[in-house]
Amino acid sequence: MFFEYQYTVNSRDTDPFNQCRPSAMLGLLQEAATEAAVALHVSREEMLARHNAFWMLARIWYRLDRPLFWDNTVAIRTWHRGGKGASMYRDFDLFVDGAPVGEAISTWVLAGQDTHKLLNLSRLPEFQATGGGALCKDKTLTRVRLPADLSLAEERLLHYSDADVNRHVNNSKYADFACDALHLEALGQGKFVSSLQVGFLAECRPGEMLQVYTGEAGGVWYAHGTGHDGKSRFDAALTLSELPEY
Repeated sequence: MFFEYQYTVNSRDTDPFNQCRPSAMLGLLQEAATEAAVALHVSREEMLARHNAFWMLARIWYRLDRPLFWDNTVAIRTWHRGGKGASMYRDFDLFVDGAPVGEAISTWVLAGQDTHKLLNLSRLPEFQATGGGALCKDKTLTRVRLPADLSLAEERLLHYSDADVNRHVNNSKYADFACDALHLEALGQGKFVSSLQVGFLAECRPGEMLQVYTGEAGGVWYAHGTGHDGKSRFDAALTLSELPEY
C-alpha cells in the first residue's frame, strides 16, 4: 500500500534559479512521510501516546531527473518497507503531470522520549502488513564516505529559526547549511542538484556554533558539520547536473 501527497512548489521554496531548493525538497519529503504516518495511525502524537517514543530521521537521499520549478505540482507516492530491528526504510516516487521525475529513500528510527533508546520496530504491530510490497526499492543508505581533504568553509551560529518542535535543528536545514557552505549560488549556475544525501549524526540546537567543512571528489560535492566539541553532526553529498532542455 502507498500514500500519495500533492504539493505545489511556491515562491518560498525556490532559489535564485527558480528551482525548488534542496532544503525545500527535504521538507516536501518529510511532510509526505508525516502525512503517511498520520494515515497509518503512527504519527508523532500517536507514537508518543502508545510507546512514549518519537520519530527521528537518520538518513535521506533523493535523485531528480530534472528540477522542480515554482508552480510545479508534484505528486509524491510513499510507502514503508516494514520495520527491521531499530530502523525502517521509507521510499518515495515523484511525479509531475503524471510523468516520473525522481525518487527518494529515507531511514527512520523510533527513539524513546526520555531515554532516546531506539525501539525494535519489527516487534510493533503497527507495521505488520502495511508496507509497500512489490513497490519497495532495493537501494539502501550507508554513511556518506567523505574525502580526506575537506577544508573549513564557514562557522555558523545556530538560531531560533533553525529549530523545530523537537527543539533541535530541523532536518531540512542541514541541506541549507551544505548548499550555503558550497556557495551554490555560484556553483549551481546553469545546473541543478540532481542528487543529495544527508546523514544526521547528532542533534544541533540554537545557540551552538557549527563548523562546516567542504570539498569535491569525483564530481561529487561534500559537506561535513561538526559542533564546538568536535563531534560530527551531519554529512552531505550532492551531485550537480546540467539543466535538461525543455
